[in-house]
Formats: sequence, structure tokens, C-alpha cells
Amino acid sequence: MKTYKAIKYTLFVCCYIFWVASGVLISVGIYAKVAKENDVVDTLTTDPALLLLAVGSLMFLITFLGCFGALRDGSVLLKMFLGILLVVFLLQITAAVLGFLFSDMVLARTELLMKKAIALYREDMDLENVIDFVQKKFLCCGVDYYTDWSQNAYFNCSDNNPSLEACGVPFSCCVRQLNETVFNSMCGYESQRKEESSIRKHIHTHGCLAKIVLWGEQNLSLVGGISISSLCLEASLAVICMISLAAAQIGQIQKVQDKRKQVESRTALRSEGDSSF
Repeated sequence: MKTYKAIKYTLFVCCYIFWVASGVLISVGIYAKVAKENDVVDTLTTDPALLLLAVGSLMFLITFLGCFGALRDGSVLLKMFLGILLVVFLLQITAAVLGFLFSDMVLARTELLMKKAIALYREDMDLENVIDFVQKKFLCCGVDYYTDWSQNAYFNCSDNNPSLEACGVPFSCCVRQLNETVFNSMCGYESQRKEESSIRKHIHTHGCLAKIVLWGEQNLSLVGGISISSLCLEASLAVICMISLAAAQIGQIQKVQDKRKQVESRTALRSEGDSSF
């Protein structure tokens, strides 16, 4: 019984920690969605708030099954919890293998998502902040080239575009000058109409994708690789731990149920023997 209780409450605590974390993700996602104005972005790949809501809701459902099943000794709920965790674990392994084998395809998909994000710039505040952060962090502009911003409706370089930002680029593409006291946020004004040689002093012309890949090759090869491997290992160990605990508790519940059936059958036999006398 001591072993049974230890397994039961250890599984409950593990699930409860992830359950609370899922509640935090859902709360942050809801706050981000409510705080947005004129939100038209509704896809998981380009809406960080919606992604938080989806991940948080999935975690909430899975860990609720684990918490309630462990606390109430529900074998059906625990079997559902175990099955879902096994599927998640297999999907993690599959994603890692596919990402390693099809790295070129992953890179092409990433480029496509980045260009889609550029097209939705100005439509979603969270997405806009993420793009601005990446461009300022890596000193880049666009995905492959600064003219990628022509794919955005506000920066599109066409004669019939009424936007004041037509043929320009966002302020995050601007080159910060030394000893600059007042930042010129209009430095990218009509930069797509000008020659590259004349605007290099004002904006970054190289795309972000190549710089992100280069940064990854230089930094993730050792320190970042170890960190990401450790995080993945910890997440996998947590999943494996909860799978093992759930399987152990299901086994314990099955043993208890078998013992009860044996006791009930013995009691029934005794009662039949007493009635015969």
C-alpha cells in the first residue's frame, strides 16, 4: 500500500505542476487575444497568442486526465492519459527525425512562414513585435532581401498603393548611427525605390533567414546545442516518468481489483456452503 500511495501521489503532483503551467499559458494567451485590436490573424503559425491557447488547452486536457485519474484511481482515465502521452512522445521522436533528415525542407517551410508573417505585419501587434525584435537583433531586413517587404500591403511598391509607407521598410530595418541622440524612424522611407548602394548607410539590406541560420551554426553547435538537448531530454524524461507512473498505477489498480474479485468469489463460495448446510 505504501508503494501504491507513493506512485499515486507522485503522479498526481507531476500532473498538477503541468496542469498549473497549462493554466498560465491559457491565461497569457487569452490576455494577448483580448488586448489586440483589429485582430485578423487566425492561424497557429503566425499568431503567438493563438499558439499559446492551443498548447495550453491541450496540456490542460491531458494533465486533467492524469490528475483526476490518479486521485480517483480511475483506470479508464489513466489509460487515456497513458495513450495520449505515448502518442505525444512518438510525435516528438518523429518530428526530431524528420527535422534532421529533411533539414532543407524545414528551411524552405521556415522561409515560407516568415514571408507569410511579413505579409501580415501591421495586422497583429504580437507578430509585429516579434518581427521587429528579430530584425533589430540580427541587423537584417526581410526574409532573403529587404525588398521582401513589398509583399506587405502597407510597404508594397506599386504606383496605386495609397499607403504613406509605400516602397519603404519598417523602422526595425534602420541602421543605428553612432552617437545618435534622436532615432530617425523614417529612415526606410521609399528605400525600395533607391539603389542598394545608396541606402546601405540607412537600412540593413540583407535578409534575416541567412543570418539566423548562420547564428545557429555558430552558436548552437556547442552551447546552444547542449542547452536545447538538455531541454528536450528533460521534457522527454518528464513524459517518460509520467508514462511509467501511469502504467505502474494502472497495474496496481488492476491488482487491487483482482484481489477484490478473489475475496468476493471466496465469500460467495462460503455463503453457498453455509446455505447447503
